[in-house]
Amino acid sequence: MKDFLSRLDGYAEQFERILGKYCAEMDYRPSVLAESMRYSLQGGGKRLRPALFFSALEAFGGSPESEGMLALALECIHTYSLIHDDLPAMDNDDFRRGRPSNHKKFGEANAILAGDALLNEACSIALSESGKDENHRLAAKWLIDAAGAAGMIAGQSADILYEHSAEAGESELHFIYDNKTGKLITAPLVMAAILTGKHFAEMCAFGTELGRLFQMTDDILDVKGESKELGKTIGKDSAEDKLTCVKVYGLKSAEVRADLSAERCEALLEGIPEDVSFLQQLVRYVRTRTY
Repeated sequence: MKDFLSRLDGYAEQFERILGKYCAEMDYRPSVLAESMRYSLQGGGKRLRPALFFSALEAFGGSPESEGMLALALECIHTYSLIHDDLPAMDNDDFRRGRPSNHKKFGEANAILAGDALLNEACSIALSESGKDENHRLAAKWLIDAAGAAGMIAGQSADILYEHSAEAGESELHFIYDNKTGKLITAPLVMAAILTGKHFAEMCAFGTELGRLFQMTDDILDVKGESKELGKTIGKDSAEDKLTCVKVYGLKSAEVRADLSAERCEALLEGIPEDVSFLQQLVRYVRTRTY
């Protein structure tokens, strides 16, 4: 695990250099817009999605160094989704990664605009990268589609729709998992597969299962975690009657199902001939994480 954490930190540092250059050159008016965009982009975090992208590229013979802008587009989308997710009309969370949420720092209206701006930045970056060749066009399109009405936004909509629902169950839960969380976890893996021409189907399946595992762990941590360690409010899922694996299965059964999901993730990687040890270790990291 020590080697895994070192590699995870290395991917994060690689991405932070790209992000730092981008943020330093950001010069929008009024200045509060750029300030609020930078505030959330540089708010820390595991940089899991860029790490997935870089590690899969390395494993399949690609070049992470030449694909930094697609990693940036990916993280712009992820960051915009967190800003909007924290809003009072959505999950209404005052903290993100141990700091005040964007709307608590800059106001609700400007947080909405900062999120809008980051989504548009991601589209602009993806459009620029798509001009390199057909594989880059396909990878960029996959990313933008994953974030849209047939992906992450659909999952967000369902998450809101099924609050306080007595009828919603496993099928609806999987829809939320596979879209709200899974699409942006699958995207970096599939983008790497497209760019290298390797293991597209395997990365689609693995990314979907990893997204389910990640969200199950989130649901469980909302019950068992520590607010200080998580950097956000805990117990909100139950308070808002969200559709979670804990609500559907109960805590003990949810933990068993998370263990089984981790086993499925590992099984999906077994037939890949390249070195996917980082992805294998990441599965265990996601399952055992405490924040």
